[in-house]
Amino acid sequence: MEASANLAANLKWMRERRSLSQAQLAKLASVPRSTIANLEGGDANPTLAVLLAMAEALQVRVEELLSPPRARVVKIPASELPARPRARRGTATVKHLLPDPVAGLEIDRLELGPNALVVGIPHRPGTREYLCCERGRVRLTVLGEELVLDPGDVAVFPGDQKHSYANAGETTALTYSVVALAPLSS
Repeated sequence: MEASANLAANLKWMRERRSLSQAQLAKLASVPRSTIANLEGGDANPTLAVLLAMAEALQVRVEELLSPPRARVVKIPASELPARPRARRGTATVKHLLPDPVAGLEIDRLELGPNALVVGIPHRPGTREYLCCERGRVRLTVLGEELVLDPGDVAVFPGDQKHSYANAGETTALTYSVVALAPLSS
């Protein structure tokens, strides 16, 4: 049965990544060690209570235990990363570096041609943005205040405010933007 094989592979992988023995996981989940051995062997047909106990002990969702194991390391060719042109002036390309959604996080690669200007989109209140200049010179404007970043410089600013990025040099500039989105209020 596919679900049993998924559970066996995921449970063993998660347990080992947490440096837990079968006995330690059994104690955390309040089940016999033989239950863990049977689950990891793919021979068990666990009750919902056992699945919930495993998920709680490993601090994951039940779906993560039962879903097909994902490749642990994945290479995504640059040509497959979503990219879009985005410039008010000149030439600029934004490439999203997180192919899988990560809650509360955005990471983009921004390439600014000579004289390029990109106007940032303010994020939800409380968001912080980190801009790292990798190559060239970049002028960051936030709330009318300007900073010029040279290679290796990092700027931290409120991402919920009006901001823009401009190439402050003669050659193409390369920056990385990390946006830590504020949690949605409940």
